[in-house]
Amino acid sequence: MWLDRFAQSHSPAPSQGGNRSYSPLPRRTTSSLSPYVTSQRPGTTPRGSSTSLISNNSSASLLSAARKPNGSGLKQTSTLANGAESLELLDKLIGASTESKTHHDITDKDISQYFDFGGLSLRDLALADESTEPTDEEISIPVSQSPEDFDNEKAKYEDLHRSIRACDDILGSVETNLTNFRNDLASVSSDIESLQARSTALNVRLENRKAVEKGLGPVVEDLSVSPIVISRISEGHIDEAWVRTLADLDKRATAYKKNSINQEQNKAIRDLGPLLEKLTLKAIERIRDFFVAQIKALRSPHINAQIIQQQHFLRFKDLFSFLYRHHDTLGDEICLAYMNTMRWYYSNQFGRYEKALEKIKLHNLDKNDVLGYDESARRTSVLSGPSVLSGVSRVPGPPHDAFSLGHRIDLLKTSNSSALPSYLAEEDYGTHYLEMPFRNFNLALIDNCTAEYTFLASFFSPALSLAIIGKHFNYIFETTFTMGQALTKRLVSETYDALGLLLSIRLNQHFAFELQRRRVPAADSYVNGTTMLLWPRLQIVMSHHCDSIRNLTNSLPNKPSSSVAKTINTAPHVMTQRFGNLLHGILTLSQEAGDDEPVVTSLRRLRAEVEAFLTKYSTGFGNDRRKRERLLYNNYSLILTIISDTTGKLADEQQSHFEGLKLAFQENS
Repeated sequence: MWLDRFAQSHSPAPSQGGNRSYSPLPRRTTSSLSPYVTSQRPGTTPRGSSTSLISNNSSASLLSAARKPNGSGLKQTSTLANGAESLELLDKLIGASTESKTHHDITDKDISQYFDFGGLSLRDLALADESTEPTDEEISIPVSQSPEDFDNEKAKYEDLHRSIRACDDILGSVETNLTNFRNDLASVSSDIESLQARSTALNVRLENRKAVEKGLGPVVEDLSVSPIVISRISEGHIDEAWVRTLADLDKRATAYKKNSINQEQNKAIRDLGPLLEKLTLKAIERIRDFFVAQIKALRSPHINAQIIQQQHFLRFKDLFSFLYRHHDTLGDEICLAYMNTMRWYYSNQFGRYEKALEKIKLHNLDKNDVLGYDESARRTSVLSGPSVLSGVSRVPGPPHDAFSLGHRIDLLKTSNSSALPSYLAEEDYGTHYLEMPFRNFNLALIDNCTAEYTFLASFFSPALSLAIIGKHFNYIFETTFTMGQALTKRLVSETYDALGLLLSIRLNQHFAFELQRRRVPAADSYVNGTTMLLWPRLQIVMSHHCDSIRNLTNSLPNKPSSSVAKTINTAPHVMTQRFGNLLHGILTLSQEAGDDEPVVTSLRRLRAEVEAFLTKYSTGFGNDRRKRERLLYNNYSLILTIISDTTGKLADEQQSHFEGLKLAFQENS
């Protein structure tokens, strides 16, 4: 059998992949780092590769190597020189095989021989699968080695042995670490299972606590006070956060009262009651001090009260509601202190403003400025003072027109809704009519009334009702209203300026409409009182005009004379020009007036007196009817021309009346 296999080795093997000899075994992969192949086979470990070259399994290994085909690749460069040496080696191998049952002695020659096992140890080579034949590169034919060669190779094997020992030590350490890691992993797994169990239990407890908290939370919240709330109420700065904390305290106090009434007095409620009471008293004390400080600030010189009202009062209006709800007596005292302070504030401010307006020069229209007054006497006796308010002795003033409205109506139609500042009033050196100081003082008063009433309604409500707030408002402005009405009385008491009086009446009506639009009903009493001062004085002035015309009519001769006829002509009378201008001004200011106004009655009386005067004045022509009618036509035509651009119900009435008179005398003239 062995001879046949050896004989086959001499036959050439078929070529595969170049010059490589044929081998029935798969090619092994050799390591590039070491000249020894340490391929691991199934069932073996690297730790078991530490063996000696001299082993009891050497014969079997040699036999296994002898079974390999002759075509395998050899690692040694030396080859068999001839067939005789091959046969001799084969006889030794066969002899060793046949004498396997007998003891075979190993000689020094056997030891000196070198065998290449493809990088495998004898144990690996013995345990290898016999059915798997090694490749050409794994088998080398042993050759004889000299002792010197063996000594040279000994150091290499010793280094290999030490390396294998070191690898064994490292692998032992790795094995120990892996064992510890496995034990630790088991411990961690046990801990994870424990944590999962605890997590499940905690989730159950959490759900139970949430359910309990949902039911008991509101009750506990009502029966407890946070230390933060106590600290902030007692020592915190009063700001928006303090107001929110106060609202929370108020809520708890309300809940405490409700629970103490509807439920039995348990220990929690009994312990909470004194604490809430002390906190409430402390909050009341701090609120009182805060408002007292702000009220004192209002008494500072040159202070703007509206800034303090907006930034310190309205910003913390909830504090007063809390104070009035828990201590109404103290709330009334704070309210009274504020009212007295603002009463003094407005009285002082408007007193200074009134003195500034007194320095404005005004036209003085006296009893000589009437329709029927003689112009020649008026030139020598008319006097006007620099100020109707100051009471200084009169000196001749600038010229003025008592019967023409002119640009005076611009004061009523202007879009400027701000009053004249006091410093500008003191520096104004012009001369004005009475409606100018009247408008500025009352406009400033109306604006301040609006601001104050809006503040009172916003700050004291809902603690106080609107009726009580209205009374407080009247108390604050009582002295100021008295001052304003006194100013109006001084302006109109001695004047005969009918247009100025009617213009002031229209301004006052405008103020009344503005107060209604702003929803400030508390100032209606002042507006109505001012109206009661203006209308009667206007009627008195209109009556003076009527009396002056009546006196002028009575001064005419009852019987015409030739001397009088020579002094008159058919041109319009000067009184007619005055009346036309005055009528135009009254109609312009009465575009929206109704039939129930006193000026309507006074105007009809005045018109009748003018017609009576013109009729008697026309009799100066004697029997010359044509001149008489021509005179009347010219006078009525002039009046109609002057009032032709006026509008309104009263204007239509007057225009229709004088149009009829004009047509009547036009036909005859």
